[in-house]
Amino acid sequence: MKIADVLRTKGSAVATVEPRTLVGELLAGLAEHNVGAMVVLGPDGIAGIVSERDVVRRLHERGAELLSAPVSEIMTKLVFSCAPQDTVDSLTVQMTERRIRHVPVLDDGRLVGIVSIGDVVKSHISQLEDSRDQLQAYIAQG
Repeated sequence: MKIADVLRTKGSAVATVEPRTLVGELLAGLAEHNVGAMVVLGPDGIAGIVSERDVVRRLHERGAELLSAPVSEIMTKLVFSCAPQDTVDSLTVQMTERRIRHVPVLDDGRLVGIVSIGDVVKSHISQLEDSRDQLQAYIAQG
C-alpha cells in the first residue's frame, strides 16, 4: 500500500502554524483540530514540525512562560518527510527507527498531507483484515 492510498482514505488536510505563532495559540490549534502535531510553515515552505511532546518537554524546562514563546523556539527543525509514492511498510520502518509519530507528505516539494503512526497502524490492520477475508473465502470454497 502506498502513502497516496492512506491520504485518499484519511484526506489531505494538514494543520499548520507559522514560526511566530505563540505556544499558547499552538495548544489551542492542536485541541481545535484534534491532532498531536502541526507542521510549521515559513515563507520558504516547511520550517519545522511541533508536537504535544515538544510542548510538554519544554514546559517542564521553562514553566508557564513557555506559553508566550514563539513556536520557532520549540519546533523540530530537521523534518523527515515522505512522498505519496512511498510505501506504508517503508514509512513504518522509518518512523520506528527515527522514533517519530508524524510525517509530512511532500509531492515535488509541496505539502500534500501528513501521516501519523495511527494512520500507519490503521493501514496495517486493514491489510491484515483483507488477508484474513481472502483466506476465509479460500477455505470456504474448499
